[in-house]
Amino acid sequence: MLRPTFDVLAPNTGEAPVLVEVPHAGLDLPAEVLGRLVAPARAVARDADLHVDELYEEAPLEGATLLVARTSRYAVDLNRAADDVDAGVVEGDPRPARTHARGLVWATTTEDEPALERPLSREEYRWRVEAIHRPYHDKLRELLDAKIARFGYVILLCAHSMPSVGRVGHADAGTHRADVVPGSRGRTSAHPVVIDAVEAVARSFGRSVEHDRPYRGGYATTFYGRPSERCHAIQIELARRLYLDEARLLRSSAGMNATKKLCRGFVARLASLPAHALT
Repeated sequence: MLRPTFDVLAPNTGEAPVLVEVPHAGLDLPAEVLGRLVAPARAVARDADLHVDELYEEAPLEGATLLVARTSRYAVDLNRAADDVDAGVVEGDPRPARTHARGLVWATTTEDEPALERPLSREEYRWRVEAIHRPYHDKLRELLDAKIARFGYVILLCAHSMPSVGRVGHADAGTHRADVVPGSRGRTSAHPVVIDAVEAVARSFGRSVEHDRPYRGGYATTFYGRPSERCHAIQIELARRLYLDEARLLRSSAGMNATKKLCRGFVARLASLPAHALT
């Protein structure tokens, strides 16, 4: 039987209209997935947002709810739509080929190594959707709706990390990325007050900021970020050099401590925004 695929941490103090979701920090691989996976173990770790759940673990102390996925993105990428299927991933699926081959189920690693032993049957794909993707997004929607009902609005912080230098195949290959990249789909997925607050906090910590480059926000930001419906979503990508030795995938104690303060600062600032500016 599949173990729980996510954890929900309730606010420790007075609840705030902020929900932090961490979809890519998990490393769990169910037996049903392992039998088809050929991606090397290092890729599973390298392509996870290692320790991002820990970076935001103090969010409940600021009144936020924290939703953390425990399953590896090599089982299901939770920042993709359920029907985001690349050619060659599911037997008999007629969808056109894409260049990245990393939809809901990844066909290749980020270094273009094979990730799947063979295409999944329709039943195998459906199992991943029903056992992992749907429960996570049902819970995410439930938590968002509860906060909208209570506060009149909600701010969704989609917490991610990114390689500090653009990888081969990206438009910014070889480029030294900013410390913090807020993704808001061209400032459309959240009120400007939310977007500007994230930048202000990052700069107050001495961090460089570049909006929407190279990441404008994924499925969660796009699907849930609808200010007209009182849901403001912003994706925050953190350069991994801030807290990690990327070559060896080893955490830096000093970097972790400093970045945890930064992440708590994001949550505290968003939780303190005046309701009249967002409703």
